[in-house]
This record gives sequence, structure tokens and C-alpha cells, in this order.
Amino acid sequence: MAVTANILGSPLEVSAAFPMSTTAATMMLLSVLVAWCAVRALEWAWWRPRRMARALRSQGVRGNEYRSLAGDAPMSELLEREARSRPLPLGCHDLVPRAMPLFYQTMKQHGKTSITWFGPIPRVTITKPALVREVLSNKLGQFGKLKLGRLQRRLHNGVGSHEGEKWAKHRRIINPAFHQEKLKRMLPAFAACCKDLVERWECLAAGEEPCEVDVWPEMQNLTGDVISRAAFGSSYREGRRIFQLQGEQIELTIQAMDKLHIPGYLFLPTRTNRRMKEIAAEIERALRRIVAKREDALSTGAATSDDLLGLLLESNMEHCKGNNGDPKAGITTDDVIGECKLFYFAGMETTSVLLTWTMVVLSMHPEWQVRAREEVLRAFGTRTPEYDGLSRLKIVTMVLYEVLRLYTPLTALHRRTEAATELGGVRYPAGVVLTLPLLCVHHDKDVWGNDADEFRPERFAEGVFRASRDAPAFFPFGWGPRTCVAQNFALLEAKMGLAMILQRFAFELSPGYSHAPVSVGLLKPEHGAQVRLKMLPRDVESRHKDELSKDGSYSC
Repeated sequence: MAVTANILGSPLEVSAAFPMSTTAATMMLLSVLVAWCAVRALEWAWWRPRRMARALRSQGVRGNEYRSLAGDAPMSELLEREARSRPLPLGCHDLVPRAMPLFYQTMKQHGKTSITWFGPIPRVTITKPALVREVLSNKLGQFGKLKLGRLQRRLHNGVGSHEGEKWAKHRRIINPAFHQEKLKRMLPAFAACCKDLVERWECLAAGEEPCEVDVWPEMQNLTGDVISRAAFGSSYREGRRIFQLQGEQIELTIQAMDKLHIPGYLFLPTRTNRRMKEIAAEIERALRRIVAKREDALSTGAATSDDLLGLLLESNMEHCKGNNGDPKAGITTDDVIGECKLFYFAGMETTSVLLTWTMVVLSMHPEWQVRAREEVLRAFGTRTPEYDGLSRLKIVTMVLYEVLRLYTPLTALHRRTEAATELGGVRYPAGVVLTLPLLCVHHDKDVWGNDADEFRPERFAEGVFRASRDAPAFFPFGWGPRTCVAQNFALLEAKMGLAMILQRFAFELSPGYSHAPVSVGLLKPEHGAQVRLKMLPRDVESRHKDELSKDGSYSC
């Protein structure tokens, strides 16, 4: 008993000993946890990036050195400030150095296949058209889309963000909504919106002197109207509010993307993050009301299927019927809302950019403005364009393709290697981001010839597949199975808008216009797109006479 007492001590000493042991164990556990987190952080922020860089450099891929967790963000900001300080000369279409200065400088210094850094993640530029097609085709599933998580879901969570079987199901259900016969049903909505635009411009240009209009916000409003009407039909006014909110959300998202390399940035209670959350909630509520109302009408047989929402719900219902009426075979209401967000995000901005740059470029090249107008007047006179006639506009199509090539709306696509993957003779470790700088590909003289930076619509006279040396090398709508499902929708909308403008107006650049393309999400005019509009005579024959000056160029 005495030995036991000597070992254990008094009851007071024994009771005090166990808390000390628990505290020590807790401290030791915390120390191990901190050490583990530190090792993981070092692996993520230092060891792994340097290991991946060595693997790439050992195969001859050169590029920027990895120096800090910020990656190339500081250098990119510096180069962008410098590039934006100077507008391009009027008529200059060599815009890669201004619109993509980091990629331009890196490729110029290290070659077309070169490394840049997004935080601790290496990005390798892929510019050879054959390799771009291979990545976008993704036949073996080795190239995945980047997951922006919360940031992406605030903008949209439609078919463009899905992978695997979920993507396949959404694509099967959405495809019928964009078939030719379904697009014909939407043409009256396109025409109504374009008519509103040209009538408003006619009021502005009613005088003898040309009037000045910034066509950039005008085209944003036009395509927002088109999407609102084409997507929601009778719920158009509710759709307009969503369009306005989505526009604000896009601007805030662009600001946030510059700070994505900061861990946990989107969870910080900043004013921008709070506002983005509020907008996402309001858009969600508005879309849920519209979809619920349409689903109720569909169940009673009172719904229309002349708009995208109606066509999507109709296709979803048919898909479920084809699977023995199983509702799980279709997409959920949340999925439908995600697709509606995507209609706005992809449909509104892309077409507004295309129409804006088309008017700017046709102002710079008046001879092509005249040729396009003559084709439109031959096809339609002063009538509202119809589907079959729009599909036969060869010169207008060539012009739109060449503008899409020179002023590609989405300047780059990104894919992530899901596992160690060989591409073009290089074995890329898992986790490398492959950047496909579409704007650079579209301006590559090795692909398009020495006149790659010139506006030459005739290069598309025999179609896309014969326009370039390494054909096809034209990717404004992507490539492969994930080619933009709304490609025909966007081109039809652009043709309708351009045709109705050419019928009513001649236009030239304003003296105050500054040619400053800038890539902020999409390729946009940094200082707007000011043009001078002059109404054309109502009589078709006098239009032709007034449009052509003695030297065959446009006369305003």
C-alpha cells in the first residue's frame, strides 16, 4: 500500500495529474495538425507547382518562372495597364497585344506552347488548331472543364458547366429547342426587338445631319430584349429585370475573378461578394416564379411552346414520356432555372459583342458595308427579313464570320488534365490547365496567312473548312461535342439585327471613337462604340444611288 501511495501520490496530486496529461495530448494533437496543414500548404503552394514546372521544362516547354502564390497576376495587371493606355489606330485589327498582353508577351518570348501561372496552377497555351480540336473533342475524357464552383453557379449552372452523364442528358433535352423549325418560331420575337431598335434610331436620325449613337449599350439592350422575348415569351417584362441583374452580376464576377487565387476570397463578407449573393437570390426567385407559372400552364394544356422556356419544358416532358413516364429521366426545376441563366449569360453578351464589332468594322471598311447592304436589299427590299432569305445571305455571313475571327467574343477556353495525358508529343501531369487562346489562334499568320490581321471576308467564300491553311481553325463557338448549342440561334439573331440596320441606315465611326478592344470576360469596346447614323431614303433604287460615291466607297 505504501508503494502504491508513493507512485500515485495523494488524491489531490492524482486528480491534478490527469488534466495535465489531457492538456499535453491536446497540445501535441494541435501541433501535429498545424504541421500537417503546413506541409499540405507547402505542397500546394510551392513543392507541387515547382515539380510540375520541372516536368514540363524537361520536355522542352518553356515559360514564366513560378515565383509566388499570386502567380502571374501582378505581371498581368501591369501589362494590361500598359496595353490599355494606348488605343489602336483606326482600321487596325492586330488586337492580340492589347487584348491578351500576358499571353502575347509570353508566347513571343517563349514560343506558342508556353507556361503562365494562375496562382500555383501552371497554364500551358495550346495554339495548333489540330491540338485545339483534340482537346475540345475530348474523346477519351482526359480534359475536364475548370470548376469555378460558387462563382460559376452565381452566373449559371446550365449545360455548359456539366460533365459526364448529366451533361449528356441536358444536351439531349436542350438540343430539340434549337432545331431549325423551332428557331423559325422565334423569328417574330427577333424581328419585333430589331424593329423597336431601328424605329428608335429613326427618331434620333430624323434630321439632315447624322446623329451619334453608342452602339455598344444599344446592342446590349437589343440582345437582352431578344433573349427576354425568345426565352420567356409573354413573361418578357419579368425577363427584362433578370437581364438587368445578370448584366450587373457579370461585371461583379469579372472583378472577383482577378482575386480567385486568394484562398477563400469568395467567402469574405466584402461589399462585392454580398451584392453578388443578393443578385443571385433575386434572379433565382424571379426565374422560379416564371418557371412555376409555365409548368402550371403546361399541365393544363394552356402553355405556349414558341419560346425557349416552353420548348425546353416540352422537350423535357417528351423525354420523360420516352422513358416510361419516369420524371427522374428528365431535368428538375432547378436544372431548368440553371439553363435559363445560361440563356442570358451566353446568349445576350456574345451576340451583342458580335453586332457591336460588326458595325465598327463595317464603318472602317465601307466598301463591305455597301456590298452587305446591296445583298440585303436584293433579298428583302424594305420587307422584314424572313428565315429562308436570312439563311441565303452569303456576304452577310462572310462578314459575320470574319468579325468573329478577328474579334472573337470569348478570347480563350480552358481545360484541365484529369490525369497524366500526352498531347502533341508532351506528357502533361494531372492538374495542368491547358489554355486555348482562340483569339491568338484566329490571328496566327502560320494558320491564316500573312493577311491574318486584315479584314478579308472573302476568305470564308467557300466556307469555314477552306478558310485557313490548317483547317478547320475557326473556333468562335468551340468545337466537338460541346460546340455551343445556341450557335444557330446567335447567328440568326445577328443576321436579323444587321440586315434590318443595313436596310434603314448608313453608318460611319464618330470622330470621338477610340478603337480599344479589351478582354473583360468577353472582348468588349473599352470606351464604347460611337458611330454616326444617317437614315437612308425609303426608295430602294435611290438607296443604291446614294450609297455609292464616284470612287465606289461609302458616302455618308
